[in-house]
Amino acid sequence: MKKNTKKVKNILEALPYMEKFRNKIFVFKFGGSMINDEYKRQLFINDIILLKHLNMKVVLIHGGGKHISKRLDEKGIKGEFHKGYRITTNEAMAEVEMVLSGNINKTLTLNFVNKGIDAVGLTGKDAGLIKAKQKIIDQHVDIGNVGDIIGINSNFLHMLLDQYYLPIISPIGYDDHGRTYNINADDVASAVAIALDAEKLFLISDVEGLYKDFNDKDSFISSLTLEEAKGLVQNEIIKGGMLPKLKSCINAVDQGVKAAHIVDGRMEHAVLLEIFTDSGVGTLLKGENYDTDENI
Repeated sequence: MKKNTKKVKNILEALPYMEKFRNKIFVFKFGGSMINDEYKRQLFINDIILLKHLNMKVVLIHGGGKHISKRLDEKGIKGEFHKGYRITTNEAMAEVEMVLSGNINKTLTLNFVNKGIDAVGLTGKDAGLIKAKQKIIDQHVDIGNVGDIIGINSNFLHMLLDQYYLPIISPIGYDDHGRTYNINADDVASAVAIALDAEKLFLISDVEGLYKDFNDKDSFISSLTLEEAKGLVQNEIIKGGMLPKLKSCINAVDQGVKAAHIVDGRMEHAVLLEIFTDSGVGTLLKGENYDTDENI
């Protein structure tokens, strides 16, 4: 009886959030070890399916760095990085596109379709979804077909969302000259959230969230304001792999997205816990329009 009572209390706690977020747009970036782990991937898919059944509008962007590295190794294509970016030659770009758009994207889309969800697998080339230009880091180093986003076809995405389709986007861009670009999936998720004026951006990671000192678990950051987040970057408190994720969140919130979340995808039903419970489970970056009476 106590167990059933707890279940009812959990439902009642979630109810206000279900009402609040009906028809709101949520953008998710899904990648890392979760793509490789069948069990965790299915948990995430089930969480997204529940959001869809609650009439939330969802866009999913995926990565696939480990799959790309494996494919390039198999093809004997040398993998080099410069300041965190994969140097992507024309030869490598063909393999990158095949892995992201032809393999991961279609497999993930089929996972949703087989569970009754109207999912549509897309690349940035479809309907001119992601227009890009070459990323320049250093003038003397050519990193090849790595892109910076210059435009998102938000009208196309709104059309799909209004019909309650689930767009699943591979982070591949294009330019007017027919060149194809490999784009950081976190950057794509941030740009899509901004273009759609999304309620929330979620970066599903394989760590709990942000720490001021990753070796000190007591330094976990549950929530922070935009100004606090900028301070963490300027003072070089956040470093390593979490820095680009934090920058993507800052970019989104700075341009109107109400909130950004970094969530540990290794935790069972982390997405639902972050959205539908008062305490949440990840790191929350609050925008200027964030409701102070919200706890998630």
